[in-house]
Amino acid sequence: MNLHLRRFTAILFDFDGVIADTEPQYDLFFGRLAEEYQLGKNFAGRIKGITLATVMEKHFYNYPPAEQTKITESLRRYEREMTYTFIPGAREAIARFRAGGYKIAVVTSSPNEKMAIALQKMQLENAFDALITADKITRGKPDPMCYLLAASALCVPPQECVVFEDSIAGITAGITAGMKVIALATTLPADTLAQYTDTVIPDFLALGEE
Repeated sequence: MNLHLRRFTAILFDFDGVIADTEPQYDLFFGRLAEEYQLGKNFAGRIKGITLATVMEKHFYNYPPAEQTKITESLRRYEREMTYTFIPGAREAIARFRAGGYKIAVVTSSPNEKMAIALQKMQLENAFDALITADKITRGKPDPMCYLLAASALCVPPQECVVFEDSIAGITAGITAGMKVIALATTLPADTLAQYTDTVIPDFLALGEE
């Protein structure tokens, strides 16, 4: 599949479910959390792409601060022990885009602490021109703030940016930012993603030579 990306100058990657195949691990964690706190079915699916701060604000606001801290620390411990493996073709795509002269960035709802661990484990510490994390924004996806901040950090107009996303919140953020959004059906079904963006691929192996 040739996506005709030559007219763009920057590639913005979400991280979980786009670069790293971590969503099944998050499903396990948030599935157990949903059961413990009676949060209903598909809680993990409903919060995909959303910052932990927003999750806590929307779903745990009625718990005391000590309980909220317990949940946050539990997730941070879990993330330190997670396995970070590549989505098929992701490592090669990153290298190819960089070699092709694109500016590249990661735009994630994860915090600095988790990303430092993940990028080190995946040997990607110096792979990106910019890293936008939850610590750098005040409004998370689906708000476009994170993607607009990435474009600014790269000194590239939003219309020259391509976003790779796997969540509805992330797709919405990229489109609202005025960017081209390509969805990866690594987390949600392709027909679901197709309701939000006109370009859906199974993973990076589907990319043609650009």
